[in-house]
Amino acid sequence: MENFTPVSGFLGGLLIGAASLMLLMLTGRIAGISGILGGALAPDARDRGWRFAFLAGLVLGPLAVALARGALPEVNLQTTVPGLVIAGLLVGYGTRLGSGCTSGHGVCGLARLSGRSLAATAIFIGVAAATVFVLRHVIGS
Repeated sequence: MENFTPVSGFLGGLLIGAASLMLLMLTGRIAGISGILGGALAPDARDRGWRFAFLAGLVLGPLAVALARGALPEVNLQTTVPGLVIAGLLVGYGTRLGSGCTSGHGVCGLARLSGRSLAATAIFIGVAAATVFVLRHVIGS
């Protein structure tokens, strides 16, 4: 296994869980990123403040860690810009089709023992595995 980092992965998981729990306890809202973003961009949203603060934390948190470490991590994308655009559109479509994203279903929904979230997460993971297989072994070299 390459780049196996169990300690940072464990600590990151704890932070994600803690943030999700805090959002649920303080606002009664599920930490589904697609729902938070959609609500922040809705024309009649009255609760934009916490939504933009949450989204800003998603961007600023990793930047703060990178500044503390002294460098941003190297990102090595193995696709083209059109590939990224297509992937983003498919993820967005799947998020709407599944009535939520991996954070809402996979983190929060599973923690609440939601059967719907279990089914959605199993489908997310299955489609991701099939996509990797097709791209690497059927289409790719």
